[in-house]
Order: sequence, then structure tokens, then C-alpha cells
Amino acid sequence: MKRVSCIDIGTNTALLLIADLVPESGTIIPVLHRQTIVRLGEQVDQRKHIGGEALGRLVACLRDYRTISEEEGTQTVIAAGTSALRDAANRDEVIAAVAREAGIEISCISGEEEAELTFFGAVAGMNDLPETFAVIDIGGGSTEISMGSLGGVEESVSMDIGSVRLTERFFSALPPSEHELEAARMEIDRVLCASVLPFFASRESVYGVAGTLTTIAQVSQGLKHFDALKVQNYPLGYGEVHLLFDQLRNSTLEEILALGIPEGRADVITMGTLILLQFMRLLGVGRIRVSIQGLRFGLAQKELLRLQEMA
Repeated sequence: MKRVSCIDIGTNTALLLIADLVPESGTIIPVLHRQTIVRLGEQVDQRKHIGGEALGRLVACLRDYRTISEEEGTQTVIAAGTSALRDAANRDEVIAAVAREAGIEISCISGEEEAELTFFGAVAGMNDLPETFAVIDIGGGSTEISMGSLGGVEESVSMDIGSVRLTERFFSALPPSEHELEAARMEIDRVLCASVLPFFASRESVYGVAGTLTTIAQVSQGLKHFDALKVQNYPLGYGEVHLLFDQLRNSTLEEILALGIPEGRADVITMGTLILLQFMRLLGVGRIRVSIQGLRFGLAQKELLRLQEMA
């Protein structure tokens, strides 16, 4: 058995999973979860540069994660950076600064690799999976969709539509104006229409991961606080997403926070919900199964397979 820390460094959040990997049985046993909003992608869409404040938040978070990992007896730390890091012209300087100041080496992974790792991570440990299914990951900087089976990914795409990126690009305030909403919707539809057709075959079996999906599942159940047991595998219907978006599109930041949506996600959840709504509408997806897993579970699964090959 090997204990690992897997860190998913996204545009908005940094997620930590500490898990025990058991090569003999091929199982991943979660030990601890942490989530920190770092907003690494602040203004990256516009400037293509990670600023000093964002870097400072990331370093502080990863120092904390390293301390937690040491206290929990982790043997290996695996960290992956996604959309914000991919887009930043100064990514190498950011990676070097984190290694120097937090003692953690970050790998900047491609959109395709992110999609594949998320695909397997989303359903890790689940039973009764359909022969063909899809996974959607709506992040802060990008959205990934993958389709395939447990035997492998057949199709995947990474699109530069994310809740932080498009909020910064289109919204000047909350609630947004009708003009801003329509401009955002048109851009989302333009990108989706160019990419989603191959995934039509899996529209009956779609799993959704990451903060936008888990937050919508939480609020749709009337929960003021996140409850992993109630969110995991929740069947999120198109009607619920549409109802929530109609509420969010007319809500101020204070009203969104009052729903139980955490600070740091509340200002981008309207856009995230719009991306999900348009995806479901364009593909005719009636229901999405929400998974609290994702990229960090994919990183754990990849390490587990490596250990099995070495055995």
C-alpha cells in the first residue's frame, strides 16, 4: 500500500486528495480532501500572465497542502496544473517559484491529458457503468468533454470556455445585463456547436465533475453547505439547471452567497451554470450524474496503474 497526495491546480481552485493506493486489489482509498479557492487564473484570459497576487495565493495553498501531506504520512506528492497554467506565458517561472517556495513540483498537463485523467477519475470505484459514457468537466478556464468506456477514451475535447474566463470576458456586474448574457450565450454556443457533435452517442449517460457541477447539485437540493454523500452520484436534471439559471441570472452577488454558494465561486457560478445549461440543451441531455471525483482521482489511478506494472 502506498499513500499519495494528488493535487489538481485549476483556474479557480486547488484540490487535494490524499489516498491509499492498494495495487493488489486495484483500489483507491480516500483519506482526506481539501479545497482552496486560489483564483490562479485571475485576468489570465486577458493578460496571458499569472500575477504576483495569484502566485502568492497558490504558494500559500501548496505550502499548506505540503504540511498536511507530511502530517498524514504521504510518500509521494503529484501535482498537475491545467488551463490557467497552460495559458500563462510565465508558466515556467510560476512552476519554478512553487518548487522553490512550497517544495512541490507541478506538471503542466495538456487539455487532452486533463480530459482523459478526469474521465477515469470521475467514475473510479463506481459500479454498473454503462458500456459508453461521457464526462464533462466545467472548470474556471476551460471545459473538457470525454467519451468512451472503461477500456479507454474514444473522443475528447478541451474548449476555452470556463466560468472564470467567460465571466471576466462578458460580465461587468451581477446580475449581468441581457446584452451581456446574450453575448456570453452566443460564444458558448459557437464553441460547443463546433465540438460536441461526436458526443451525441453518449448523451444518455453523462457524468459531471468539478466545482460548477457539485455546487449546482448542492443548491438544487436546497443544501446551504456542501454534503459529499448527498452530492455524489446525484441525478441532476435539465429542469433543475434551467430553474437555477433563471434565478442566478437575476441575482446579485449577495443573493447568490445567501444560497450557500461559497465566496470565490459565487461570482462565477452564473456563467458556469449557463455553460452547463447550453451543453445539456444542445446535446439533448436530460440528466447528468454528478461526481465529486475528477482529475485528482485520475492522477491517483494513473499512479496506481504504475505501481501495478512495477509489481
